[in-house]
Amino acid sequence: MTKILAPSKFDVVGSFLRPVELKEAREKFKKGEISAQELKEVEDREIEKLVKKEKEAGLKIISDGEFRRSWWHFDFFWGLGGLEKIEINKEDAFRFVGEILRPEDVKISGKLSGKNHPFLEHYKFLQGFEDENTVAKQTIPAPAQLLINIIYQIKDGGVYEKIEDFIEDAAVAYGEFFKEIYDIGCRNVQIDDCSWGGVVDDKFEKTFNLEGIDVDRLKEYLLEINNKALEKAPEGLNITTHICRGNYKSHYFSEGSYDGVADYVLAKEKVNAFYLEYDDERSGDFKALAKVPEGKKVVLGIVTSKRAELEDKNKLIERIKEAAKYIPLVNICISPQCGFASTEEGNTVTEEDQWKKIALLKEVAEEILIK
Repeated sequence: MTKILAPSKFDVVGSFLRPVELKEAREKFKKGEISAQELKEVEDREIEKLVKKEKEAGLKIISDGEFRRSWWHFDFFWGLGGLEKIEINKEDAFRFVGEILRPEDVKISGKLSGKNHPFLEHYKFLQGFEDENTVAKQTIPAPAQLLINIIYQIKDGGVYEKIEDFIEDAAVAYGEFFKEIYDIGCRNVQIDDCSWGGVVDDKFEKTFNLEGIDVDRLKEYLLEINNKALEKAPEGLNITTHICRGNYKSHYFSEGSYDGVADYVLAKEKVNAFYLEYDDERSGDFKALAKVPEGKKVVLGIVTSKRAELEDKNKLIERIKEAAKYIPLVNICISPQCGFASTEEGNTVTEEDQWKKIALLKEVAEEILIK
């Protein structure tokens, strides 16, 4: 069977609101009231229900909703060799606008490795639901996201003393993961990346605790680490990226247009498509899309996953036409600006809201994008 390649004309970023049963099971597991196997059985059941709903909604690219994760990024990082989970002081936790994240983080404890990652088993389960109309997608955080999360740990006396050495090893580790997931049949991987969404903000140095760093040099590092990892992916692995400005319990951490990073990520990152956040005025206009190379697809995140209000269909169509001034309509797809639950807490919307948003995307796509 020929694999369907992401993105589709109407798509989702990947995460879905966690069902009550799953949240309760995770709490019981944390308290030691159920075993890891019992938690997995709940996850399996809820993922099966989710996939059924995804197919009923007409989605071609299915995900497991990230139901086995607590975080969109940390769970993957904690599964890499050389990285470990740590608890931090609440006052040191990452700050969003109007919200503080749970006080958890990642620490470099040794040389990086991407072999035998737990996400391989996650993918195998989802893969079992593929059919002639749908294909599974695996979402993971981008190498650049890892770099910006741990860059302060790269210093004299650390496991890594030079950013260049960390970039080389991270690229190899990601390459190992790409090969192993390809070997079990995966053809669609999405790398989620808030690093670019942070850099576009004038306050990014303070936000990421990176005062004094050279901004243009950092952009070069972010592009380098992503591209070196992408270069190590097997031929035939379709890798896309989602670029975000933060999504935690309906809060964000940055604002600003893509103009300041377009010459780096949009023009030069070696992915096959971009999922971009365009749901409100924080995202700026569409001018940066002119930097996207010919033939690459862009998924416009013009429906918000943060608020329940349903967008006006005609206004969405107008926005697509505006974007088409900078990139051919044939290369445009649409989606929510981010997932509905980048962390297990989820956004302040209901499951009904979630599926209404997806139905609206389908309606808009069928009217203007699907010929």
